Amino acid sequence: MFTTIIKPNIPKILEEILNNLQKIGAIPILVGGCVRDALLQIPCKDYDVEIFGIDSLESIIKSLEKYGPVKLVGKSFGVLTLKVDTYDFDFALARTEKKIGHSHQDFEVTTNANLSFKQAATRRDFTINAIGYDFCKDVYLDPFNGIEDLKHKKIKHINDTTFIEDPLRVYRAIQFASRFEFIIDDKTKELCKQMVLNDDLSYLPKERVYEELKKLFLKSQKPSIGFELLKELEVLKYFPELKALINCEQEKEYHPEGDVWVHTLMTLDEMAKIIKKENIQDEYRILYLFYAILCHDLGKPYCTEEINGKITSYKHESLGVEPTISFLSKLTNESKFIEKVIPLVKNHLAPFQLFKDSSSLKAVKRLSLKCNIEDLCLVCLADCKGRTIPNKEICDKAVLWLLKKARDLNISQVALKSLVQGRDLINLGLKPSKEFKEILDFALNLQIDENANKEEILNNIIIKYIRI
Repeated sequence: MFTTIIKPNIPKILEEILNNLQKIGAIPILVGGCVRDALLQIPCKDYDVEIFGIDSLESIIKSLEKYGPVKLVGKSFGVLTLKVDTYDFDFALARTEKKIGHSHQDFEVTTNANLSFKQAATRRDFTINAIGYDFCKDVYLDPFNGIEDLKHKKIKHINDTTFIEDPLRVYRAIQFASRFEFIIDDKTKELCKQMVLNDDLSYLPKERVYEELKKLFLKSQKPSIGFELLKELEVLKYFPELKALINCEQEKEYHPEGDVWVHTLMTLDEMAKIIKKENIQDEYRILYLFYAILCHDLGKPYCTEEINGKITSYKHESLGVEPTISFLSKLTNESKFIEKVIPLVKNHLAPFQLFKDSSSLKAVKRLSLKCNIEDLCLVCLADCKGRTIPNKEICDKAVLWLLKKARDLNISQVALKSLVQGRDLINLGLKPSKEFKEILDFALNLQIDENANKEEILNNIIIKYIRI
């Protein structure tokens, strides 16, 4: 991976901050991800600094506040945050932690300016995250041989006792292995499985689990690695909607790659390729696209059967809505996010069906009312390519066919706009009522099916609903 030890690329502003911290008697050590990523030659914007030799938060705040507003995350934790330009800096007093309950907040934190770096680093999860960089002495501090584990692409825990105190580390092991394409040490796997067996993960807040999966999706070239580990470490017991995909058979003509689980993992990797190729930068969009493809076949276990010697899964798109809601509700309370995913799951076959049937523009217009066609085409493309069929060129052909028609109509990213609105009905002298929906549906059908203009639609409304 690397043959020479790379020094961290420390921003000039951080160098100035670290020099000023030394003037007040502090010993600042860069720790965590910024050090690990420097060794892996990964660009970094977030820097964590652990402060030894001083325990006065007030003097540290005074030293930092000249660079911008300093936020105290928690006095008991002794953590300060500072944002300068595009950089995020976290400063924390050297500390130890002790588990005192089941909740992720149930830790007794003790700050201690006189701790050695090794003592402070013992609370960390993995050896690759316990490497420090002493800015003053320009040397790496590596008490647990994390640099060697980086070289050998290994995720290895530090201490048996402290590791199992935080069950979130199961998800962290998985997302690091997926992001860096590392292997998890056998003993670390055993401890992860033990935490799952003890049901320790049930105490984790959904928000923390979501954040780890978010990192997995946003930073992995092959998200399938992470999901295979979820299966291997038996974490899928918390997500029965996903577990049901394992051994759910598919017709070999369309899915020679294997069961629905195998197919789903292949589609995740295809989505990662598509997002990179399309240069999609919006994190929110990336995430709902990933979750849409992850959930797209959740309906299959409810309807898969063998008919006349062939395996079918009729209506699995619509049947997938309920398990999608159930699954996503275990990860987030954000209803708008779930509402973004559902129509993509429910309509994921539509682009290919419209292409196959050479459907008219009417069908394309109606599809735009159900979901964002641009997003749907990306989900359809990942679904089509996430299998081992020989003629994958048909996937791009079908999607491009639909996209061209939708773009020509200016409805690829927004729904077809109704020519007649509620205010138009009021202008005709109608009073708002339950009948309004029926009339507006009638108007939209004329717009789509007859290609009628606004004046023609209003005349038809007058004839049907006003004139007797």
